[in-house]
Amino acid sequence: MPDKTIIGLTGNIGVGKSTVLHMLARRGAHIIDADKVAHQVMAPGGRAYDAIVSAFGERILNEKGEIDRSILGDMVFSDQNKLAQLERIVHPAVYAAILDEIERADADIVVIEAIKLLESGMTLGLCDQVWVVTAPVETQIQRLMQDRNMSREEAERRMAMQSPQTFKVSQADVVIDNSGTLDELEAQVEAAWRKK
Repeated sequence: MPDKTIIGLTGNIGVGKSTVLHMLARRGAHIIDADKVAHQVMAPGGRAYDAIVSAFGERILNEKGEIDRSILGDMVFSDQNKLAQLERIVHPAVYAAILDEIERADADIVVIEAIKLLESGMTLGLCDQVWVVTAPVETQIQRLMQDRNMSREEAERRMAMQSPQTFKVSQADVVIDNSGTLDELEAQVEAAWRKK
Protein backbone atom coordinates (compact mmCIF):
# COMPACT_ATOMS: atom_id res chain seq x y z
CA MET A 1 0.00 0.00 0.00
CA PRO A 2 2.80 2.45 -0.87
CA ASP A 3 0.40 4.93 -2.47
CA LYS A 4 -1.42 5.58 0.81
CA THR A 5 -0.35 7.16 4.08
CA ILE A 6 -1.77 5.24 7.04
CA ILE A 7 -2.28 7.17 10.29
CA GLY A 8 -3.05 5.22 13.44
CA LEU A 9 -5.19 7.28 15.83
CA THR A 10 -5.42 6.14 19.43
CA GLY A 11 -5.89 7.27 23.00
CA ASN A 12 -7.70 6.04 26.08
CA ILE A 13 -11.43 5.96 26.62
CA GLY A 14 -13.09 9.36 26.94
CA VAL A 15 -10.25 11.46 25.47
CA GLY A 16 -12.17 12.55 22.37
CA LYS A 17 -10.81 10.32 19.59
CA SER A 18 -14.14 10.37 17.75
CA THR A 19 -14.10 14.17 17.61
CA VAL A 20 -10.60 14.14 16.12
CA LEU A 21 -11.70 11.43 13.69
CA HIS A 22 -14.56 13.61 12.41
CA MET A 23 -12.11 16.48 11.91
CA LEU A 24 -9.82 14.24 9.85
CA ALA A 25 -12.75 12.92 7.79
CA ARG A 26 -13.70 16.52 6.92
CA ARG A 27 -10.16 16.96 5.58
CA GLY A 28 -10.60 14.06 3.17
CA ALA A 29 -9.15 11.12 5.08
CA HIS A 30 -10.71 7.70 4.68
CA ILE A 31 -11.71 6.67 8.19
CA ILE A 32 -11.61 3.15 9.58
CA ASP A 33 -13.13 2.84 13.04
CA ALA A 34 -11.65 -0.36 14.49
CA ASP A 35 -14.49 -0.58 17.03
CA LYS A 36 -17.05 -0.63 14.20
CA VAL A 37 -14.95 -3.24 12.40
CA ALA A 38 -14.96 -5.26 15.64
CA HIS A 39 -18.78 -5.03 15.70
CA GLN A 40 -18.85 -6.39 12.14
CA VAL A 41 -16.52 -9.33 12.82
CA MET A 42 -18.53 -10.18 15.97
CA ALA A 43 -21.89 -10.11 14.16
CA PRO A 44 -23.52 -13.41 13.19
CA GLY A 45 -21.62 -14.67 10.16
CA GLY A 46 -18.67 -12.40 10.96
CA ARG A 47 -15.07 -13.64 11.04
CA ALA A 48 -14.90 -13.90 14.86
CA TYR A 49 -18.50 -14.78 15.80
CA ASP A 50 -18.21 -18.57 16.04
CA ALA A 51 -14.93 -18.49 17.96
CA ILE A 52 -16.29 -15.97 20.51
CA VAL A 53 -19.47 -17.99 21.12
CA SER A 54 -17.39 -21.15 21.43
CA ALA A 55 -15.05 -19.50 23.97
CA PHE A 56 -17.62 -17.63 26.09
CA GLY A 57 -20.78 -19.68 25.69
CA GLU A 58 -24.28 -19.03 24.41
CA ARG A 59 -25.17 -17.00 27.51
CA ILE A 60 -23.55 -14.01 25.74
CA LEU A 61 -26.19 -14.15 22.97
CA ASN A 62 -29.41 -12.15 22.85
CA GLU A 63 -32.73 -13.53 21.59
CA LYS A 64 -31.72 -12.75 17.98
CA GLY A 65 -28.53 -14.81 18.29
CA GLU A 66 -26.33 -11.72 18.31
CA ILE A 67 -23.49 -11.27 20.78
CA ASP A 68 -24.71 -8.99 23.58
CA ARG A 69 -21.70 -6.71 23.98
CA SER A 70 -22.80 -5.52 27.42
CA ILE A 71 -22.93 -9.09 28.78
CA LEU A 72 -19.60 -9.92 27.12
CA GLY A 73 -18.15 -6.61 28.37
CA ASP A 74 -19.17 -7.36 31.96
CA MET A 75 -17.41 -10.73 31.70
CA VAL A 76 -14.15 -9.52 30.18
CA PHE A 77 -13.72 -6.14 31.85
CA SER A 78 -13.66 -7.78 35.26
CA ASP A 79 -11.15 -10.48 34.30
CA GLN A 80 -7.85 -9.70 32.54
CA ASN A 81 -7.47 -13.30 31.35
CA LYS A 82 -10.88 -13.32 29.67
CA LEU A 83 -10.16 -9.92 28.12
CA ALA A 84 -6.88 -11.26 26.72
CA GLN A 85 -8.71 -14.35 25.42
CA LEU A 86 -11.28 -12.18 23.63
CA GLU A 87 -8.55 -10.00 22.12
CA ARG A 88 -6.70 -13.08 20.79
CA ILE A 89 -9.87 -13.94 18.86
CA VAL A 90 -10.95 -10.47 17.78
CA HIS A 91 -7.66 -8.76 16.87
CA PRO A 92 -6.67 -11.05 13.96
CA ALA A 93 -10.19 -10.84 12.52
CA VAL A 94 -10.22 -7.05 12.81
CA TYR A 95 -6.76 -6.86 11.24
CA ALA A 96 -7.87 -8.88 8.22
CA ALA A 97 -10.99 -6.74 7.79
CA ILE A 98 -8.94 -3.51 8.08
CA LEU A 99 -6.52 -4.74 5.42
CA ASP A 100 -9.47 -5.35 3.09
CA GLU A 101 -10.82 -1.85 3.72
CA ILE A 102 -7.44 -0.15 3.18
CA GLU A 103 -7.19 -1.91 -0.19
CA ARG A 104 -10.64 -0.60 -1.18
CA ALA A 105 -10.10 2.99 0.08
CA ASP A 106 -9.71 5.60 -2.65
CA ALA A 107 -8.23 8.36 -0.43
CA ASP A 108 -4.48 9.06 -0.13
CA ILE A 109 -4.73 9.26 3.67
CA VAL A 110 -6.31 6.45 5.68
CA VAL A 111 -6.88 6.87 9.41
CA ILE A 112 -7.33 3.77 11.56
CA GLU A 113 -8.89 4.70 14.89
CA ALA A 114 -8.23 1.99 17.47
CA ILE A 115 -8.16 2.21 21.26
CA LYS A 116 -5.81 -0.83 21.36
CA LEU A 117 -3.68 0.23 18.39
CA LEU A 118 -0.38 0.08 20.26
CA GLU A 119 -1.23 -3.01 22.28
CA SER A 120 -2.50 -5.12 19.38
CA GLY A 121 0.75 -4.91 17.42
CA MET A 122 -0.64 -6.18 14.15
CA THR A 123 -2.62 -3.08 13.26
CA LEU A 124 0.21 -0.85 14.46
CA GLY A 125 2.46 -2.44 11.85
CA LEU A 126 0.26 -0.96 9.12
CA CYS A 127 0.75 2.63 10.29
CA ASP A 128 3.14 5.22 8.92
CA GLN A 129 2.38 7.58 11.82
CA VAL A 130 0.80 7.22 15.27
CA TRP A 131 -1.35 10.07 16.58
CA VAL A 132 -2.35 9.95 20.25
CA VAL A 133 -5.20 11.99 21.72
CA THR A 134 -4.90 12.80 25.44
CA ALA A 135 -7.07 14.44 28.09
CA PRO A 136 -6.88 14.90 31.86
CA VAL A 137 -8.18 11.94 33.87
CA GLU A 138 -11.00 13.94 35.46
CA THR A 139 -12.10 15.13 32.00
CA GLN A 140 -12.22 11.51 30.82
CA ILE A 141 -14.35 10.52 33.82
CA GLN A 142 -16.78 13.41 33.30
CA ARG A 143 -17.16 12.60 29.59
CA LEU A 144 -17.83 8.93 30.30
CA MET A 145 -20.41 9.83 32.94
CA GLN A 146 -22.16 12.37 30.68
CA ASP A 147 -21.83 10.79 27.24
CA ARG A 148 -22.07 7.09 28.12
CA ASN A 149 -24.13 7.24 31.32
CA MET A 150 -21.45 5.42 33.32
CA SER A 151 -21.16 5.77 37.05
CA ARG A 152 -17.88 7.24 38.30
CA GLU A 153 -16.93 3.76 39.56
CA GLU A 154 -17.62 2.16 36.15
CA ALA A 155 -15.68 4.90 34.35
CA GLU A 156 -12.70 4.47 36.67
CA ARG A 157 -12.84 0.68 36.29
CA ARG A 158 -12.86 0.89 32.48
CA MET A 159 -10.00 3.39 32.53
CA ALA A 160 -7.96 1.21 34.90
CA MET A 161 -8.16 -1.71 32.43
CA GLN A 162 -6.31 0.32 29.79
CA SER A 163 -2.64 1.03 29.37
CA PRO A 164 -1.57 4.41 30.82
CA GLN A 165 -1.75 7.51 28.63
CA THR A 166 2.00 7.92 29.21
CA PHE A 167 2.60 4.57 27.46
CA LYS A 168 0.69 5.75 24.40
CA VAL A 169 2.32 9.19 24.37
CA SER A 170 5.78 7.60 24.53
CA GLN A 171 5.11 5.89 21.18
CA ALA A 172 3.37 8.80 19.44
CA ASP A 173 4.56 10.69 16.38
CA VAL A 174 1.88 13.32 17.10
CA VAL A 175 0.21 14.11 20.46
CA ILE A 176 -3.11 15.97 20.41
CA ASP A 177 -4.07 17.47 23.77
CA ASN A 178 -7.86 17.56 24.10
CA SER A 179 -8.04 19.44 27.39
CA GLY A 180 -9.08 22.78 25.89
CA THR A 181 -11.78 24.13 23.58
CA LEU A 182 -13.02 22.64 20.33
CA ASP A 183 -11.27 25.45 18.43
CA GLU A 184 -7.98 24.63 20.15
CA LEU A 185 -8.44 20.98 19.24
CA GLU A 186 -9.22 21.88 15.62
CA ALA A 187 -6.04 24.00 15.44
CA GLN A 188 -3.89 21.09 16.65
CA VAL A 189 -5.50 18.71 14.15
CA GLU A 190 -4.96 21.19 11.31
CA ALA A 191 -1.30 21.69 12.25
CA ALA A 192 -0.67 17.92 12.38
CA TRP A 193 -2.58 17.40 9.11
CA ARG A 194 -0.39 19.93 7.31
CA LYS A 195 2.78 18.16 8.49
CA LYS A 196 1.72 14.61 7.69
